[in-house]
Amino acid sequence: MVILNRIYTRTGDSGETGIGDGSRVSKLDARIVAGGSVDETNSHLGIAITLCPNPTAKTALQQIQQRLFDLGADISCPWDPRTKQDRCLRMTATHVAELEAELDRVTERLSPLKSFVLPGGTPLAAVLHVARSVCRRAELDVLTLLQTTDVNPQAAIYLNRLSDLMFVLARAANNDGVDDVLWVPGT
Repeated sequence: MVILNRIYTRTGDSGETGIGDGSRVSKLDARIVAGGSVDETNSHLGIAITLCPNPTAKTALQQIQQRLFDLGADISCPWDPRTKQDRCLRMTATHVAELEAELDRVTERLSPLKSFVLPGGTPLAAVLHVARSVCRRAELDVLTLLQTTDVNPQAAIYLNRLSDLMFVLARAANNDGVDDVLWVPGT
């Protein structure tokens, strides 16, 4: 359980912050940068939820927001694949499979693509495209972190599938892709 009695702690004033195991790292550490990108993705999904008229889709987005907090906890906690008594929240292949099932469900009803899609259309679609692009950056930030630090590889895989889901959800918000804004090369 998390209890926040006070928002400011003054412990980060020197440019360091605490991570999941209680140790301190620079706020410029790749782990903190990746966590910030995940948080930014989550914030954009919060805007999308306010624009979402479909209760089922809204609930799905709220569940993804919860998962993104779990993912943030995962990357903030050092990972040792040899440790059997890991007490940190971790992303799993099951979480990825849930996204893939939702991707398949939404994609099934979309009109076929005949060009690349430009970000835009309805306000909800536009916000989902922003969330998608920020999520892609979060994935890259986690991949950068993986180059130097042991991190649960499922975190990057989850973000990869999530950005794909944001793309198809944006298309769904554009009248199931009928009203997508398409790229016309050379115009």
